[in-house]
Amino acid sequence: IFLFSFDWNDGLFDVTWSENNEHVLITCSGDGSLQIWDTAKTKGPLQVYKEHTLEAYSVDWSQTRGEQLVVSGSWDQTAKLWDPAVGKSLCTFKGHEGVIYSTIWSPHIPGCFASASGDQTLRIWDVKAPGVKLVIPAHQAEILSCDWCKYDENLLVTGAVDCSLKGWDLRNIRQPVFVLLGHTYAIRRVKFSPFHATLLASCSYDFTVRFWDFSKPNPLLETVEHHTEFTCGLDLSLHNRGQV
Repeated sequence: IFLFSFDWNDGLFDVTWSENNEHVLITCSGDGSLQIWDTAKTKGPLQVYKEHTLEAYSVDWSQTRGEQLVVSGSWDQTAKLWDPAVGKSLCTFKGHEGVIYSTIWSPHIPGCFASASGDQTLRIWDVKAPGVKLVIPAHQAEILSCDWCKYDENLLVTGAVDCSLKGWDLRNIRQPVFVLLGHTYAIRRVKFSPFHATLLASCSYDFTVRFWDFSKPNPLLETVEHHTEFTCGLDLSLHNRGQV
């Protein structure tokens, strides 16, 4: 059932639901701004944050209890920290030497987020400390997506233009803990399963969605070829195990 439509005068690249209000969501757009929307008030955005100087490409609401923080990532090579109750950003994170494609909060560690960039690095940040905590040269290609494992606070996955997925253990970043090959074009989005520690899903410019179990000798579980265009995003249901 179609419920609401919200209009903005530029392309919208990402969206995140509020973790403390079921009616609130935040989008980010090509003009560098973030928009807060309330589905109970369908007139227009509650608030617009215009600080990024280029496309705002990624936005994520923190999932740990006790804090309401939003992180955004932009093609201006910065990530910004926001409190939705405050009218301007709390902090700007600089260090990437390319556009930022993905900024994702840790589901375990309060105030910790990861960013993936065109500069071929995955970076880990702590909002309580200035500067980057960890720089991982994860691929020899632009990294378009990253995600945190829901069952291991030290494990992340990256997906890149080199068609590979790589797993990274923050305690030893010398080499990946797994490499998953099978996509034939750049990987646009990767997500860990909320129900299985070793299961993940990815989608790609090769039009496919693939399911993997990195603990298995043959990790590719399934390739779904139901799309007829670039597959740009996906998410796994928190409520129904099999739903994507």
